Amino acid sequence: MSRLSTATNMAASASKLIMPPAAVLPPIALQTRQHERGRNSAKIVIAIVIVVGAALCAVALGLSREWPFAQVQVLRDLQEASDSQVEVRSFRRTYFPSPGCVIEGLVFHHEPGEAKPLITIEKLTIVGSYVGLPAQKVSRITAEGMLVSIPPFDTHSKFHTTPSKITIAEVVANGAAVEFAASEAGKKPLRFDIQEAFLQDVGWKNPLTYRVKVHNPEPPGEVSAEGKFGVWNRTNAGETPISGQYKFEQADLSVYKGISGTLFSTGEFAGKLVHIDISGTTDTPDFEVRSSGHSVRLTTKFSAYVDATRGDTFLKQVDADFWKTHVVAQGSVASSPNGKGKTGLIDLRAKDARIQDLLLLFVRANRAPMSGSVILQAHVEIPPGEDFLKKVKVRGSFGIDGGTFKPPTQEMVDKLSAGARDDKDKDKDKNKEKETDRSDPETALTDLEGQVNVVDGIARFSDLSFWVPGAHARVEGTYNLINYKIDLRGRMRVDTKISDTTTGAKSFLLRMMDPIFRKKKKGEVVPVKISGTYDHPTFGLDLGDKNAKTKSSQ
Repeated sequence: MSRLSTATNMAASASKLIMPPAAVLPPIALQTRQHERGRNSAKIVIAIVIVVGAALCAVALGLSREWPFAQVQVLRDLQEASDSQVEVRSFRRTYFPSPGCVIEGLVFHHEPGEAKPLITIEKLTIVGSYVGLPAQKVSRITAEGMLVSIPPFDTHSKFHTTPSKITIAEVVANGAAVEFAASEAGKKPLRFDIQEAFLQDVGWKNPLTYRVKVHNPEPPGEVSAEGKFGVWNRTNAGETPISGQYKFEQADLSVYKGISGTLFSTGEFAGKLVHIDISGTTDTPDFEVRSSGHSVRLTTKFSAYVDATRGDTFLKQVDADFWKTHVVAQGSVASSPNGKGKTGLIDLRAKDARIQDLLLLFVRANRAPMSGSVILQAHVEIPPGEDFLKKVKVRGSFGIDGGTFKPPTQEMVDKLSAGARDDKDKDKDKNKEKETDRSDPETALTDLEGQVNVVDGIARFSDLSFWVPGAHARVEGTYNLINYKIDLRGRMRVDTKISDTTTGAKSFLLRMMDPIFRKKKKGEVVPVKISGTYDHPTFGLDLGDKNAKTKSSQ
């Protein structure tokens, strides 16, 4: 209609140039001229309408032979793009106000005998434009009720897609879902519900722009991301570029049995599907190891890379902070050797951390049983499974300096120290304690160090040694992380026999230790044991340790 209007205006302008002004014509001549002018204008309009109509008929005749939105043409394009056989329940063309088609009951079958179709779409609406027909451009594709089912990664399913010359301005797939089938028979697929999905400039020549909002299944939370994707690498999908920014909100960590908390994370990523570099931060204001009941704010700053073709994550460095302790981690969360689930392999290290912060993560007491500065290095393995404390494996070493215990445990340590010291060593120890800024030498446990191996919820200590003023102990044994039972046994070298070195309450404690140390000589080794539970430990002689007795008599 715009062309017809333009032509009419042009014809009218031309007639004005040909005709003389109305003011110089006589009335009869003027009427005659007006009448002729009206007839000529009508003829021009009729001629233009005939020409335009003929042109439209010719175009329609040509498009009917190669109409891009014909069923055969559209289904062929979909089959080549997905490397699948396509079925439809109904197909309807549209012409006005825009050319296109509406497809219902669309099903993509990638391989014969597959458990689920690759893609099912309840309704697919394709909208083009008459201007874009020659350039093979589609204005918008809207997918409603779409489900994509990805087969297990170990099935070695191949895709041989054929590039299309069509460019799509916008693709909308709100309310879609993507399911990743499990390798184990009978296990539910991992499902991602997509609240919003918006793609721009979809084609085979340039990267597309995406904006998505997805419900993450594990840990459950809401993910939003935007960025660039492609161009798709047909020969090696892992080399396809991707970049963008993400936000992860309301992630519920309680899905992992043994811990809880709500995690928030933001970051950015770039790379190729086989190696996506990612950096960001996390904030979990209520992180908790359930066995302890202590909630703590846990924040991290991390850099990592992800292999999206396998779903594996490799941690370059994670700096974690909780209370007044800083821990650095490296490692991976990748496919398990047996192919079942993901296994976490994490290396931890800490300098000048606080032992009370670490202990409060795992114990129920309101106050940590021990405080002091700790250095640790550990390798942690977290196999797939539910019970965190039973499945986690730890192998590492640690050293604690200036450690003190809470009462009454500290009183027992004081007794060990007091019973092993005499007047001669007292002044020497006091001077030593002044150098290390300890006001009471009988309350400090120094150089506590050893090796630990945690398997099946039991921590096994080896070469565990510590000093208290007047005595040096070396023990080994177990601590049960589930029921908190302690069983540590070993030897303690006594600096001297018990003596009256003080008065008051400590004098009473010395007299209590007298039966243990009364007959012991300086430098003598005695068997000791630490037993009981975490909340109520007991210290004493291990009278059943024949090896320690033999060594002590030598």
